[in-house]
Amino acid sequence: MNRNYFALTMTIPITAFLASLLVLAPPVTQPAQAQSFSVAPALPVIPAHVYNIIHYGAIGDGVATNTAAMQAAINAAQDAGGGVVQVPAGVFLSGPVRLANHINLQIDHGGTLRMLPLAKYPGGTTDPANFINGSKLHDIAITGSGMIDGQGVPWWPYARQQGARRPRMISLLSCDRVLIQDVTLSNSPMFHIAIGGRSANVTVRGVTIRANPSTDPVHPGHNTDACDVSGTNILIENCNVSVGDDDFTCGGGTADVLITNCTYGYGHGVSIGSHTYGGVSNLTVINCTFNNTEQGIRIKSDRDRGGLVRHLYYLNLHMTNVDCPILIYGSYMATNRVYRNLNKLTPAAAASYPSHAVEARTPIYRDITFSNLTATVQPGRRAGLIWGLPEMPVTNVLLQRVNITADRPFGIYDARGVRLVDCRIITPDGVNQLSSTNAQVAISPR
Repeated sequence: MNRNYFALTMTIPITAFLASLLVLAPPVTQPAQAQSFSVAPALPVIPAHVYNIIHYGAIGDGVATNTAAMQAAINAAQDAGGGVVQVPAGVFLSGPVRLANHINLQIDHGGTLRMLPLAKYPGGTTDPANFINGSKLHDIAITGSGMIDGQGVPWWPYARQQGARRPRMISLLSCDRVLIQDVTLSNSPMFHIAIGGRSANVTVRGVTIRANPSTDPVHPGHNTDACDVSGTNILIENCNVSVGDDDFTCGGGTADVLITNCTYGYGHGVSIGSHTYGGVSNLTVINCTFNNTEQGIRIKSDRDRGGLVRHLYYLNLHMTNVDCPILIYGSYMATNRVYRNLNKLTPAAAASYPSHAVEARTPIYRDITFSNLTATVQPGRRAGLIWGLPEMPVTNVLLQRVNITADRPFGIYDARGVRLVDCRIITPDGVNQLSSTNAQVAISPR
């Protein structure tokens, strides 16, 4: 046994775990290697001239189709070098439209931009275009205190139908200087915000996003991700989100992300993955709350899609009635039910996971800090799970002042350099607080 770590397969109480250590971890007073949390994306530059869609033939009666009028207003602003395309009070039905450089799509108070229903949406479930879309643009915004309504309920069952496609509400690819602010987005057929490619300088601020949870017994909101943003220099702040899938997620090629002062309800929490090839680094989540989320923090990938994920900071988070506060694993696509049921995954099952050669797309997770996190967990669920791969353990994880109340233990499997400093895992009498296999874990007592 190493003098600093207890690394045998075990499931024991923390008190016994502490007694088994020859040398306790040194005290830590601040998150190691924490960044300054100062992500400040450049904002779009938009000319002030206003192009009201009514002047281009739009009718806000909730019946007329306004796709041509919407696009005409955008095109007119584009031809003049940009401006504000105004959606005034009223309900304006529309099919897909393309944004342009230096355009702010402004939805005023009392205004609703509503996607055409499934029966009338161009392309149907075969080849639908994304609703508000753009590629390789710069200086674009979607703002205002109005609403975008996706009328998504009839689309959601097609998530289970092979070959069917659903449109995203806002889809931007490889765009620079993007602002989405103050609008309410609801019931998208699929993702609400999807920004990817080589996008940069993205701000999502004060946005409310709503869709049914995936557990809704009548109309489950499958794959209705709220905010999928990959790229560089990303700020997500003061948002209120409750949906049927990831509340936030990003993939490979993402760096310098700050998520702050957000409230998360139903959904899969703040996620990374599953495709992380190209890497994710320098991500901070701070001063956020989670209520009824399936996971709080989730990092997922697998051997065919992984990359280097590092320098992650999760600070000052409060979670109530969550399914799993911390979930980190590299076996996302595992089909064997022994490994799929993460809530009941045992040290023996984790130890039996087959090893594989390290390759270019092996998931690598390292340098992760959790500090000042409190959570209460749904009945029958585990306190958390950190599960690497046999060939690539999760490394250098600090849990500092983490307090979790749960019915099942916190599992640490295939991991190295995990430190628990001033933490408390509370389980019922007779239930262990930690379980571990193939792990190096050091604990400093309270």
